[in-house]
Order: sequence, then structure tokens, then C-alpha cells
Amino acid sequence: MIFAAGALFTGCETTDLDLTVSPNQLSPTQSDPNLLLNSMQLAYVSNQHFLSEDVGELTRIEYFFGRNYFNALPGNQLNGVWSRTYSSGGNTPGDFVNVGIQTNLQALEQIDAESDTDYSFHIALGKIMYAHSLFQLVDMLGEAAFSQAGNPAEFPAPTLDSGQDVYNAAFGLLSEAEALLASGPGLQGASDMFYGGDTAAWIKVINTMRLRSYKNTGNKAAFDAIIAGGDYISSEADDFQLGYGTSELQPSDRHPIFEAAYTPTGSGPYRSNWLMDLMLQNNDPRIRYYFYRQADGTPGANDVNGNPVPPNEETISCSLFVPPPHYAGFVYCSVDNGYWGRSHGNDEGGPPDGFLKAAPGVYPTAGRFDDSMFNAVDPITGVNVAPGVGLGQGGGGAGITPIFLSSYVDFWIGEMATSDAEKSAALRAGLEKSIAKVQSFGALDGSADLSFEPSAADVTAYIDGIVADFDAATGDDKENIFAEQYFTTLYGGAFESYNYYRKTGYPTTVFPNWEPDPGPFPRTYLLPQNEVLNNPNLTQRTDLTTQVFWDTNPASPTFPPAN
Repeated sequence: MIFAAGALFTGCETTDLDLTVSPNQLSPTQSDPNLLLNSMQLAYVSNQHFLSEDVGELTRIEYFFGRNYFNALPGNQLNGVWSRTYSSGGNTPGDFVNVGIQTNLQALEQIDAESDTDYSFHIALGKIMYAHSLFQLVDMLGEAAFSQAGNPAEFPAPTLDSGQDVYNAAFGLLSEAEALLASGPGLQGASDMFYGGDTAAWIKVINTMRLRSYKNTGNKAAFDAIIAGGDYISSEADDFQLGYGTSELQPSDRHPIFEAAYTPTGSGPYRSNWLMDLMLQNNDPRIRYYFYRQADGTPGANDVNGNPVPPNEETISCSLFVPPPHYAGFVYCSVDNGYWGRSHGNDEGGPPDGFLKAAPGVYPTAGRFDDSMFNAVDPITGVNVAPGVGLGQGGGGAGITPIFLSSYVDFWIGEMATSDAEKSAALRAGLEKSIAKVQSFGALDGSADLSFEPSAADVTAYIDGIVADFDAATGDDKENIFAEQYFTTLYGGAFESYNYYRKTGYPTTVFPNWEPDPGPFPRTYLLPQNEVLNNPNLTQRTDLTTQVFWDTNPASPTFPPAN
């Protein structure tokens, strides 16, 4: 039967079917360049959102779940970031995007080489996003793939390059992108989700990306040269961010944190007790924009009128606990005035507090502005006139994912300053820009009572007070003031806080982990497990103590000192 079937097969001219290209194996040149650019932008923003949230949890800007760092950061933590950078993987937002930045960049370069149409704009943006992704992979892992990446025929199992080599390669990509943009190439019908095709704005992004990397490596001469040139993100109009919409239909285009927090079942993620308490104690004018309180008090703390709120085992069980010795001097469980969140490392289960805990506010997620309504009930009708979070509340999710804001750059200038006066001036400039931008988001919540907004006099008094405190302080106190304000400003776009914390060890005022001995603070993450499993040239690490080449501080666990 086999011989007969073979004779029948060879007797037919079925092999001619091989002349047709398989629809499942289309050539990259058959792709739409504009869709490739869209895919890269969505993959890139997905990475920026994830990384900001993930490292923000380590630096207490966001809430971190896990008593032991090693157990809470498994090998799959960066699977998505790795695949979106190099090859394939789902994106959030944009789960329908399956091809990574480098893969699409290579396809665009091939299309451009074989086409009469100039796709320099597409390629330049791809190189910028790929370069930033490489910088960040080094910051997260200490090393990354570059020299053997994207060439599976020759290198099916690419080895990793040193962090210094990858940083150098990323700087090279930025120079290539700058050269492509110099002639002002056209969009060719593409959608630029950030600047609408403004090549001058992208040049500023390139220089700002250089600034953040020179800052990390301590290259002050190169950093100062860019600042002197002035062609970087220096005003709100230049800010590098992605804006979202209000559509609840699939696919939703709302801010991902809004989607998780403004649901029919209440708010999802907890807010950081450290950040809320810091802002409350400082009377920070941004606090009503950052957080929306659903309750006027948290069990175990004082309410907005200064009255004690009884502990409640059902909604916040730690309100009944005696704080352990290592939490002496810190807010252990409950923050006053209804700022209901969780402290670093708290791994308790999820109680029924979706309509009680503090939710993300109007900045940057376009939730609700906190006008002290809480879950207000009309005393006559019994109707809930302020039902807390829910679909379409506040700004409906039309917020932003900040990547590089002008206020961030001012703090970088302060970080690189060589005098207290220069650092003080940078602190003031960063606060002025940050608060102005944050306040502009109040208008997104059309139902809010904006009479609760801080006045111009309040803002001026706050900035003057912080700067005065900084100028009068010395040693750790001075460094802590600067770092606290920097971290507060980074809310929503926290990636650089991880780099700052590992470089300086400040602020030392952050809350400790819930566990007295959580293990060494993560200096880098484990390698992406998917890559390790499929790449025989890689071996998974056994700890989180590997240091990035620019991290020259003492080894773990003695550094950072607050951990």
C-alpha cells in the first residue's frame, strides 16, 4: 500500500502547488509598514506600563505584595517584557499584538530596502523604542541579548552581552535614529501615537533618553553637554507619554489601572501606604489628584475629623495587630484620613473592601478627583450620591502613561548637580512642573467639586517649604527630602526610581518590608524563564543579588540601607 501510494503521489503533478506562498509563512515584505509601526508602539507602551508598575512596587511608590523578595519575583516576571522586546508575546494593553519590537524593526528595514517609499520615520521610531528597551533590560537584568539577537538562522540560542556593551549598542541605535530623522521624513500614512509625526519632538526624546542613561552611568560631561544644548524634554509640551481614551468596548482604550480600579465590584489594586502617608504628612497639593478616598477613615487610624476608627478584623485584619519591632516609627497598617492602602510586603488575603480602600485618582489614570465626598449618602433620601468607583467615573480612564516628563528631567539635573544650590534649583523646577501638570488633570473629572483643589498660594507655600527644608538640612536628611519628592513626582511613571534607589540608597525613609527578613533587596531580576527554558546557553540565577555594571555600591544585603 505504501509503494502504491508513493507511485500515485509521484505520478501526479502536485508539487506544482509549492509555487504558491503559504499564507501562514508570508514574507515580511508583504506586511503593512504602518501596522508594523503600530505593533511596535503598542508593545513598547505595554512594556513601559508594566515596568513602571513593577519596579514602583519595589521602591514603595506602588504597593508590593510579598514577604520574601525572591519568592515574589519568580523567573516568569519579565517573560512578557523580553518577548515584546525581541520576538513575540501578548501585550497589555493590546493583547492582539503578537510581534516584538526588534522583529518588526527588522521587517521594516527589509521593506524599506526593497521599496521606493521612504520608511525612515518608521525605522527611526523603531530604533528609539528598541534602544530604550535595551537600556531597561540591562537595568533590570544586568545583561541582555544584542549581538546575536534576531538572527535565529545563525544564532538559534543567542548568548547575552554585557550590560556595558548593550548600553553602548543602544546609544548607537539612538544615533542611527537621529540621522534618519534629521531630514524630516514623512509618516507615509502611519500613526505616531505620541507626537503625530513631529520629528523635532522625537529628537528631544532621543536626547532625553541619552540623559537618563548618562545619569545612570555617571557620565556628567555628556549629560551636561545635552543640557547646555537645550534640545531635550524641558517643558510639558514636550512630555513623552501615551494618552488613553474612554471606550469601554473591546478593545478598551482606557488606562489599564483605571480598568482594574473602576469596576462594578470596586477598586482592585491597593495604593502604597508609604506614599500616601508621606504626602499626607507633607500636605502635598498633589494628593487629591493621585488618590481617591472612598471612606473617611481607615480602621486602626484616625478619620478626617481626627477621631479614632475602631479596628475591623473583616476589612483590615492588621488593624488588630501589634506592630513588630522592626516597624517602630513607621505606619504599620493604617494611614489616617481615609487613605486606605497597604504597606510594603503585606501578603494578607483580599477582604471585601473594594468600595472602601483608596482608588487611583484623576492623575495619571483619569479616575476621580478627591473632593471629600467618599461614599456619601443623602441623609434625607438615603440615596448614595457619591457611589465611589465604577464604570465611567471621573475622567473615564482617558489618562496617560508617563515615560519621560519634563519634571523628571529636572530631578535628573538635580541628581547630577555638584552643588547644593544647583540641586535646590532643580528641586524647585521639578516640583513646579509636576504640580502644574498634575493639577491640569482635575478638569478631566467633570463631576468633581474643584473647590477642593489647592490654591496657587497653597502650591507656592508647599514648594517654598520643601525647598527651604532642603536648603536647611544636611547629610541624609537633605538627600531624603530630594529623593522623597522625586519619587512622589514619579508616580505613574516610576521606572527611574529603581535606578535611583540602587545608585544612591535614598530615600532611607521608606517603610520596611512586612517581613523582618525579606531577603536581599533585588539588585536585578531573574532571567526570563521562557528564554532560559528554550535557550541552552542560559542558566537561571539562584538569587537577586547580581549588580548592574553602573551599580558600584556595596553588595547585598547591606545595601540599600533601608532594607
